[in-house]
Amino acid sequence: MSNLPTFWRDDELGMAESFVREGYVIQPAESRGDLDRIRDLIADITASYLKLPPAEDKGAFLDRIHEKVDVQRLNDLRLAVIREMNEEPWTRLAYFNTARRALEVLVGNELAMQLRINLSIQLPNDDSSLLPVHADVWAGDSPYEVVLWVPYVNVFGTKTMYILPRDKDSEYQARMGELKLKSAEALYRTIEPDLTWLDIPYGNVLLFTQNVMHGNVVNREPETRWSSNCRFKSIFSPYHDKKLGEFFEPILVRPATRIGAGYRLPSVA
Repeated sequence: MSNLPTFWRDDELGMAESFVREGYVIQPAESRGDLDRIRDLIADITASYLKLPPAEDKGAFLDRIHEKVDVQRLNDLRLAVIREMNEEPWTRLAYFNTARRALEVLVGNELAMQLRINLSIQLPNDDSSLLPVHADVWAGDSPYEVVLWVPYVNVFGTKTMYILPRDKDSEYQARMGELKLKSAEALYRTIEPDLTWLDIPYGNVLLFTQNVMHGNVVNREPETRWSSNCRFKSIFSPYHDKKLGEFFEPILVRPATRIGAGYRLPSVA
């Protein structure tokens, strides 16, 4: 046990250690008003697209949307909602505000944010919206990114996503060569006993490292899942295929950085 003082505050240290241990944290949205505003926007865009009157109960409307749209029209609806929600000038800031302090604790206080917020809609018994087991770093994402995953309805059972906690994930990834698995389905069956299925009531958000394996299965619950995801990283941490200015945009640059980046030593005659 080190006698050196820690620079972490007690409340920050608990969150940081949990994230390092598990690979994720679930917490109440830091701005419930911003979360509700985004959910209500999504519900209103959806109602307009389907030529329905605005719903009084936005959450119930989203939960039951499978009664209004079929799988054939689902992706067109999803793309329309993504386009319109990202056109609103306030949406990205509101999304960030749902977990601002947690992102600063887990990632840093000079941040880059993904340019567009993504949206997932998973109807009951729909196998067209599956995300097989994967880790995003396998496909070119930086290992320094954290995903802010926000559900707009209660998610549970097969209506949620699963994640492999970091300790187990490290074991499986270290053995990937010897396992010689031929498909994502074979990988899923291998890790299934150790997966954690995330129960997240509406009003809470999930932050996780995309270095660990995660995914979803067919939603067998009688309700539709709506969730968004958006990546954040420290501006100065290494990038991979998704670059600053192409995929990410700086959102918090501190004054010392702004001054330092613009400084040039005087020329010597």
